Amino acid sequence: MAELTSYERVMRVLDRREPDRIPHFEWLIAKNVREAICPGCKSHNDFALKMGHDAVLVAPDYRKEQVGATQWRSEWGYVDDYGNEEHGVEVESPIKEMSDFESYSPPDPHAPGRYDTVEWAVREFKGDKAIGVHLNDVFSIPRSLMGMEKLLMTIALDAELVKALVDMSVDINLAMAKEVAARGVDFIWTGDDYACNTGPMMSPDHFRELFYPGLCRVIGGFRELGLPVIKHTDGDLWPIIEMIIDSGISCLDPIDPQAGMDLTEVKDKYGDRVALKGNVDCAQTLSYATVDEVIEETKQVIRKGGPGGGFILSSSNSIHASVRPENYLAMLDTLKQYGRYPLSV
Repeated sequence: MAELTSYERVMRVLDRREPDRIPHFEWLIAKNVREAICPGCKSHNDFALKMGHDAVLVAPDYRKEQVGATQWRSEWGYVDDYGNEEHGVEVESPIKEMSDFESYSPPDPHAPGRYDTVEWAVREFKGDKAIGVHLNDVFSIPRSLMGMEKLLMTIALDAELVKALVDMSVDINLAMAKEVAARGVDFIWTGDDYACNTGPMMSPDHFRELFYPGLCRVIGGFRELGLPVIKHTDGDLWPIIEMIIDSGISCLDPIDPQAGMDLTEVKDKYGDRVALKGNVDCAQTLSYATVDEVIEETKQVIRKGGPGGGFILSSSNSIHASVRPENYLAMLDTLKQYGRYPLSV
């Protein structure tokens, strides 16, 4: 097969077809890892371009104001504490009960400047790199607006408030999807985590009642706009995976090995319905193993996920601050050596 562009490669995979080689990109690469490998890289996308990743990743632009030494209030009204990291943790949330929701005003999806970064990516990379936009589906916005502990309690105690938050999340993200589709992006990825290592954060019955209808509506809306969807969620998904697949996603990420999600089993059961992305273990292998162990695990992941196409190789979550730079480079070098079709690992 002739050499494909990164755009062509990723779109073939999202259509569950075999490309010229297995593509690669990561949702997040910690600044310390970027700097160790590529001194002077200014951003995630600057690093991704210099390393030859197959996708450029952007998001709508939101205002935020600093409210503490390491704390920032987002345009959504919740406060994140970043500490020394690039990804914050919510420490203050604006909604506690239905009356708070009824007086709450979310950000305007049509606000001027909301898609400046998206427009930049389309101008610079359309047709060359696959352009992915991070939107949400049904869990992250309710979690941020209530806080995790309060939301999980509310799932059991006030179904109507949870449904209202989910509906708002779906409506806003569908409005934003129309905006980014009109600007020419290639795919959407949603990062709403539903599970931890021991299983989903709510019962399968609660997921089916409170979140699944909205998930089907938002994923269906994205797909109607011609946008494939990569659905990210860590954790043990087995109790709810059928619902996630049935919602119409194009690709499931990251098939979390720390939670017992076996890539071979997921590929065998669902590879005819969705593409897969993952799953070199970033909690252990990329952080603590030797280079030789990284090489062997990367080869195993290629053997499991690569046959027949429909597979993007990446870490099992992200290249976080504890990942050893030499291990990430070993993963990339191994993919370069063994990831071209026809596979021979």
